Amino acid sequence: MPEAKPRRVTLREVAETAGVSLKTASNVINGSGRMTPETRAKVERVIRDLGYRVNVAARNLSRDHTGFITLAVPSLTPPYLAELANRTIDAARARGYAVYVTTYAEGSAKGARDLLQKFNSTVSDGMILSMSEVETIAPEDLDVDFPLVVVGARTTWGKADHVTPDDVAAAATAAGYLYDRGSTRLAVVGARGAYDETVLLNAIEGNAQLRMRGIIEESRRRGLTLDPRLIGATSQDWTIGAGARVTQRLIDSGVPFDGVVALNDQLAIGAIAALRAAGIAIPGQVQVIGFDNIEEAEYLQIPLTTMDSRLDWTAPTAVDRILTRIDARRAAAGSAAPAGHGPGESGRPQSPVILPELLTTESRVIPRASTR
Repeated sequence: MPEAKPRRVTLREVAETAGVSLKTASNVINGSGRMTPETRAKVERVIRDLGYRVNVAARNLSRDHTGFITLAVPSLTPPYLAELANRTIDAARARGYAVYVTTYAEGSAKGARDLLQKFNSTVSDGMILSMSEVETIAPEDLDVDFPLVVVGARTTWGKADHVTPDDVAAAATAAGYLYDRGSTRLAVVGARGAYDETVLLNAIEGNAQLRMRGIIEESRRRGLTLDPRLIGATSQDWTIGAGARVTQRLIDSGVPFDGVVALNDQLAIGAIAALRAAGIAIPGQVQVIGFDNIEEAEYLQIPLTTMDSRLDWTAPTAVDRILTRIDARRAAAGSAAPAGHGPGESGRPQSPVILPELLTTESRVIPRASTR
């Protein structure tokens, strides 16, 4: 038979065994209150003898915070999102917080909107949301009563803090890197939907759309244009297989190209596979650049040049911002005026209002053998 799970000793048992009040026992646990050194030592001895363990969740809840934040992502399968989760956990741990990681069903009734509506503040102090590009989120969905930070390429309409690298600038840098090294006819792998240059030049959200905008803008700055026949659309599929299939279609079309901007590294890996299978030399005939700098990119037979994902900046910045929001919320609750007093009449300092911000940073090229 399996061994019975040992029963948890309660704080009340500690107090009764030590012959003190429950309040005194609680004060010893929390390092607070006034008592004689003898009383404190007696309670501490009972705690050791009984094997009492602090219920951290209950203690934090009594202090108006749980010590946890929630990270919500559409999936942990893409390398980028898995690394985002790991770096967020590390950044939170360094700041004394733990992270609940949850996934949601993209574009469904159980999607991000459902998570936002059902957020439970008794188990988590705030949410970092990586918003999927297929979610039908409206501005009012982000008008929530708990600390919220959004990461990724979706707009927040100024309703919540938004932490994201500058995708437009990063894509312009990627295209310029290929142009500077001799490419003149770029193909793009990973576009979504029909190619409409006017619409893309006005894009304000979406990884694919913003990166396409950056490539178009950089081409125009150099007096060049993209050939619509060299725009490889993959819809929402940014896998290695999609990259290989679309690149093969571009090769089969017979339209010449000498550079490939793949909109993520998995697509770029697929593009390299298709080019090599067709006997096309990389980087001699065609240069390839990707985005996100996933771990595999460095270890391919032809190591992949890529744009840094900047997760080293995104994760800690998002954690710092959500903790700032959590602290401000607790401070506001602590400075609330007593009944019968107007704002500020309690004599306590009022917490400053922190407006939602767009926090962004630049990316950089990580050069490897897939470019000249």
